[in-house]
Amino acid sequence: MTGPGDPPEGTPEGVPGGGEEEYRSVVFDESFVRAARLQEFSARERITEHAPAVRRLAGRPGRSRGRGLRVQVMILALLIALAFATAVLMGLRQSEPEAAARPVEPLRMTVVPLVPQGAVPGASRADELFARSPAAQFKSGAAGIALPAARSTGNFTESQVMTALTTAKEYLVESSLDPAVLIGGAVRPVRILLDSEQYDQFDQSLAHPAADGRHAATGWLVRFDPEQAVLADARVRVRGSMRLVEVDAATLEVTSAHTFVYALKPAVGGDGRASLFTVRRELRFRFDEDDLRLRRAELLTSDVQAGPMACPKDPRAAADRLRPLFAGERSKAGGSGSGATDPYARGGAPMTLCGALSTAAQPSPAA
Repeated sequence: MTGPGDPPEGTPEGVPGGGEEEYRSVVFDESFVRAARLQEFSARERITEHAPAVRRLAGRPGRSRGRGLRVQVMILALLIALAFATAVLMGLRQSEPEAAARPVEPLRMTVVPLVPQGAVPGASRADELFARSPAAQFKSGAAGIALPAARSTGNFTESQVMTALTTAKEYLVESSLDPAVLIGGAVRPVRILLDSEQYDQFDQSLAHPAADGRHAATGWLVRFDPEQAVLADARVRVRGSMRLVEVDAATLEVTSAHTFVYALKPAVGGDGRASLFTVRRELRFRFDEDDLRLRRAELLTSDVQAGPMACPKDPRAAADRLRPLFAGERSKAGGSGSGATDPYARGGAPMTLCGALSTAAQPSPAA
């Protein structure tokens, strides 16, 4: 029989002690055995030096829920505070314009014809008349409408101030210098520069002129009867001034005072000579932020003196168009009012139906 340590077939022949004899010559030294020794970590070492098998949560469930609830309450309180502050701020912004806003006022105007004292001077050439008149040193056209320096105000930027000044100048150019307006009967170039709330008054003034201080077409613009007058020289002579002030936190006002001198001839008949016609216009414009943004103006007042003209029997005639007297013509009736009016001089229009045109405002006699 085989021993308990032998294989069933017994020990192989020729090999003493079986397979064990083959490894009896292999000896492991002490250093090898010590390095190969297995070491099992203690419970503390497994905790501190090895990752646990189960991931721990960051905190206790009850404490986490409590902290999350507090955060939500704080966020909700912050949102409520922001909503309240926004509502207050919007209310203030809405109330400020309502408090500062002004309704657009209707234009108040005066148109005073100036009656010549004697025959109207004339000449074959317009430049001869200009050279002998107070307008000899005036500039031609838009160059005669000089702008003051644009400086920021307490509530308006320099750019906004410049916009107010240039818009006022554009209105003066279109309403006083454009031949299509002066003779051709055009009105749109002037109308589009007005605040839309003044359109009704403007349209009524053009359709039904009246000498009521509100609806004179000649209070809005300079225009002649094309069947009566033509331009003898397209170069209108101009001189005057402009001034800007800040009325309040929401409003700028521009005041302009200019003298315009036109060379005219009769459209039909006459001796072919030219004569000068002088118009003094003093206008006051108002601008709010919408007007500045849209480049439009509210025209508040318009005071006009114009001559030489006859004192009309019907005041509506001067409210519709300016009808000049030409070279050699005289007024059948003298001017009314105390003293003579010089449209080249500063000052408001006289509160009369007609004024007397100063001889100083006419060209001097030819040498």
